[in-house]
Amino acid sequence: MTRPARTTSLGYLPPIVAASVSRLDGTATAAQDASLATEVPVALVYNARPHVVMMCTPADLEDFAVGFSVTEGIVPSAGDVTRVAVVKYARGIEAQLEIPADAAERLAERGRTLAGRTGCGLCGVEVIDEAMREPFPVRTRTTVSRAALYRAGESLGASQPLNRDVNTIHAAAWADADGAVKVVREDVGRHNALDKVIGALLRTGADASRGILLVTSRASYELVQKAAAANVGILAAVSRPTALAVQLAEDAGITLVGLLRGASANVYSHPERIAG
Repeated sequence: MTRPARTTSLGYLPPIVAASVSRLDGTATAAQDASLATEVPVALVYNARPHVVMMCTPADLEDFAVGFSVTEGIVPSAGDVTRVAVVKYARGIEAQLEIPADAAERLAERGRTLAGRTGCGLCGVEVIDEAMREPFPVRTRTTVSRAALYRAGESLGASQPLNRDVNTIHAAAWADADGAVKVVREDVGRHNALDKVIGALLRTGADASRGILLVTSRASYELVQKAAAANVGILAAVSRPTALAVQLAEDAGITLVGLLRGASANVYSHPERIAG
């Protein structure tokens, strides 16, 4: 008979936070309140040895830590996790687990061999500072009209041949300052789709800073980091961003747009790049 692991929870962040946005509706603008999902780096530490950092909503992290341990084959059963402590640090959270010595030895031998997952983007990163790198400051002065922004969003929806068949694939695109979509790539992972677009632009020598990046997913912090690395000042998503994405976009000088649907959108940071 197994016993449940002891748990200790310290300083959870709220899973939902409030934000102020500029709501664009046709030619009108209004200040509104919006809710954002919190996204934080969670380092899984086994017997005092860091193993991996995952981006998570800060809720039910003990469940996450134990479930991850079993599904990744780190331990054969939940009963092999004898202690879980969730500890908040300045830039993230550690889930500190105690497991049998032989399991910890096998984990150490495995090292950083976790298969990359389309949904996490961080598998194999061991410490929080590696995940939370500061974004590059964006130096482009490109601005677009709201009409161009709406045009780009509508064009992206009609430019996904793979997704038309399966309805489960993300797309990313780059549009010029007039809102004309020039590059579209699709992938089951939103990070992968955006990487493909940026790679296509780099391979052709195009100046990515003179346009807009668009994604069919939520705007997570990793996508903001990628946009910043490409020196693109406007990142637009069809869904909402996370609170961390808004924070990084503000710091990097990126105009972060969410809920881009038809002739409406929310602008979460640096609205001065959207004219008209």
